[in-house]
Amino acid sequence: MKFAFFDTKDYDRASFEKVSCDIEFKFFEPRLTEDTVELASGCDGICVFVNDVINKTVIDRLYEMGIKMIALRCAGYNNVDISYCKGKIHVFHVPAYSPYAVAEHAIAMLLTSVRRIHKAYNRTRDFNFSLKGLTGFDFHGKTIGVIGTGKIGKIFISICKGFGMRILAYDKFPAKDIETEGDQGGLGSVRYADLDTIFEQSDIMSLHCPLTPETNHLINADSIAKMKKGVVIINTSRGALIDADALLEGIKTRKIGAACLDVYEEEADIFFQDFSGHIVSDDTIARLITMPNVLVTSHQAFLTEEALANIAETTISNIKFFTENGWCENELCYRCGEIERCKKEKKQKCF
Repeated sequence: MKFAFFDTKDYDRASFEKVSCDIEFKFFEPRLTEDTVELASGCDGICVFVNDVINKTVIDRLYEMGIKMIALRCAGYNNVDISYCKGKIHVFHVPAYSPYAVAEHAIAMLLTSVRRIHKAYNRTRDFNFSLKGLTGFDFHGKTIGVIGTGKIGKIFISICKGFGMRILAYDKFPAKDIETEGDQGGLGSVRYADLDTIFEQSDIMSLHCPLTPETNHLINADSIAKMKKGVVIINTSRGALIDADALLEGIKTRKIGAACLDVYEEEADIFFQDFSGHIVSDDTIARLITMPNVLVTSHQAFLTEEALANIAETTISNIKFFTENGWCENELCYRCGEIERCKKEKKQKCF
């Protein structure tokens, strides 16, 4: 089998080449778009990442070329028109490559921001040992709102418990394996609450939910208005969960105390590239980065050796298992777009 591998980085190629298989990957540096889809000609499938574009036009062209499989080497799938793929191309994802990597990165960004570690690092390199402007706050006793309690959200919650934080959680489908306490829960307690309660009571908020039409711009001008003054917002999930312009305004008006962003709504043409010698045309991200209380990493949360190995192994396993057995447990549902809560029969293809 031949697979066109889009948006290739050195670490992608290295991790996939370590896995022994009889699949021939044709590695391409460009992202998959309507302009680059022809690179997949002659292949049996494609392997894509978070910023590749798999819309109706691309799907139609892939189908015309005889492409049978789309192997996502990530958990999220908001960049794929899943329902339009039904009857044309089978789509698989990697549901849990390393939830620890993302949860730990979220905590790392929070610690860095709140304790001003990045600022201290830059100062001491210039032999400036002043502590002025480096005052942070304790995590112990603070209330953190966790939106999304899937695999990553649950691990993030367990880390927050270790800091002695009070945890408010929200999920459309609450996890049954999270031990919760009542309204008067003590330090380290977890309580499910509605979004308004989380907005109003959280000192810190962390987003760990998928991007859907329902969660698009979950953080917007209206929700920011309900938040505590000085709230810290962390996003390691999907950029469009936050209205970036509303976030910028909230920072300018001092409503938002800090923002830790590993993702950005318009990141597709910016992240994973070196613009250090160029002018970035996106005014919003350019202004956010200039803010002293904004910390930005370029979709880096997944990037650990363990995660890369798991992504490569699971992606290849998805392809081989489907080819040999005609079904795959990691195939997405073309009705609801998910597998964890899908009602379709297991061990049976959707089409």
